Amino acid sequence: MPDFSAHHHPVLAVACPDCGKAPGVWCRRPSGHKASELHRSRRAEADRVFIEQHGPDASIEQVEGEWTVDPPWSRWYSPAA
Repeated sequence: MPDFSAHHHPVLAVACPDCGKAPGVWCRRPSGHKASELHRSRRAEADRVFIEQHGPDASIEQVEGEWTVDPPWSRWYSPAA
């Protein structure tokens, strides 16, 4: 289960479908240079996984330099089957 509060940027909690970088590793351009932004597909995947994990009403906010899921009880979210 990805931890969206464990990285410098919450999107880094998931692997990148475009460049194949593992969770925690910034995206790379085809030239091998560090990308200035995370790939769009990675951002979309992070959104999908975050909602699946925490529910559609949860958000993630930076509070005093730490990422925090709000509402914190969202980790017990159970989507309807």
